[in-house]
Amino acid sequence: MTKIKFGTDGWRAIIAKDFTVDNVARVTIATAGWLKKNFEKPSVVVGHDCRFAGELFAETTAKVLANAGIKVYLAKDFVSTPMVSLGTKNQGASLGVIITASHNPPSYNGYKLKGSFGGPLLSDDIQVIEDAIPENNSVDVEKLSISDFVKSGLIEYIDLETMYVDHVEKNFDMEAIRNTKMNFAYEAMYGAGQNVMRRLLPDITFSHCDYNPGFDGQAPEPIHKNLQEFSSLISESGDIDCGLATDGDADRIGLYNGKGEFVDSHHIILLLINYLFKEKKFTGKVVNAFSVTPRVKKMCDFYGLEYQVVKIGFKHIAGIMISEDVLLGGEESGGIAIKGHIPERDGIWMGLTIWEYMVKSGKSLDELIQEVYKIVGAFKFERSDMHLKEEIKNKIVENCKNKKYDSFGPYKVARLETIDGWKYFFENGDWLMIRASGTEPVLRNYAEAETTEKAFAILKAAEKTLLG
Repeated sequence: MTKIKFGTDGWRAIIAKDFTVDNVARVTIATAGWLKKNFEKPSVVVGHDCRFAGELFAETTAKVLANAGIKVYLAKDFVSTPMVSLGTKNQGASLGVIITASHNPPSYNGYKLKGSFGGPLLSDDIQVIEDAIPENNSVDVEKLSISDFVKSGLIEYIDLETMYVDHVEKNFDMEAIRNTKMNFAYEAMYGAGQNVMRRLLPDITFSHCDYNPGFDGQAPEPIHKNLQEFSSLISESGDIDCGLATDGDADRIGLYNGKGEFVDSHHIILLLINYLFKEKKFTGKVVNAFSVTPRVKKMCDFYGLEYQVVKIGFKHIAGIMISEDVLLGGEESGGIAIKGHIPERDGIWMGLTIWEYMVKSGKSLDELIQEVYKIVGAFKFERSDMHLKEEIKNKIVENCKNKKYDSFGPYKVARLETIDGWKYFFENGDWLMIRASGTEPVLRNYAEAETTEKAFAILKAAEKTLLG
């Protein structure tokens, strides 16, 4: 049988190749064992997003858990990852399981574990479960009946979408957002945010809010190259003030200004800190993944907020959020969590926070960004992914480890940080970061500079140097 490993954010594999009913059952057997060891009366919230066969794999998970005598709250229809996390916390469940491969290509599905606190299960617990995955599936899933478990009370259907809607209504001034003269647009990327956004804001502009498990052949990752159509929709309309995009399971955010220009997550993090601290008077430390701009530290210093950098993978941020007073936890990839919600990435929640900020201030997104620039200075960020053969990727990683690179074309390295990957700072404060993906055969390069042209020039010089 295949060796199953959890990456930076759950186990992901290609549907019908390694992501099969048998393998999902194997993971669930180990999960059930962990639950019974750690909880007297364990219970689990189980859901799936819009991906192909999500319902089949969610029901497989529910059946194996119920067969082990564990109470299951099973979501009806598709849900977002944050809905499962919120449901786990609100229901007082021991664990949450969401069948999703997040932003990965359509051929993938995945299995994410959520802690009782409403965020990613912590690394140590995930490792225990991974180590306990049996070599073979010992449960005859076909012979188990969902309706029998429903009759016995071991499986109970739960409406996570309504729970989430109620939570939003309690925490945002939705009337102000609904009645504003500003116009907003939402891009679901065929993902799990589509139904809940239609319920919350039925009168805004919607894009790709249809059920399409193949995501029209594209990875549902909310980055600009995947959102050209949405960008054009905004720029051509001439009257949309801001566009929000979320990924396949709606835990990541993509954002557009009124001109149809992409606003990256570094800028979103800075905007959120400005709003939460300055306008809403929230306090707490800021925790960011290693790939986030160091300008966030500049803003934290300006406001007197504590700042901490952690490894990439939201579980590292969640671990701090559940034990300390945290204002915001954020990643470069668009996964952000804030105070007043769960310790979980949530693209819809972040988008609504930005829209509330715009509505309450009466300012455009660009005006709010200019306020941020007054504190941290103007900057641009770009990323490029190098799809490489494993041996070439490994050779570059070895070179990084051995500190082989002291310049990339004309850009001389002034200092190096190695918390998770390699962050090369140049003399003027611009930087380049190199990191191998934890879930795909990809080398990710990130660059920040004062202009987009310069950020791309750094990435180009890096690729040339790395490929030698």
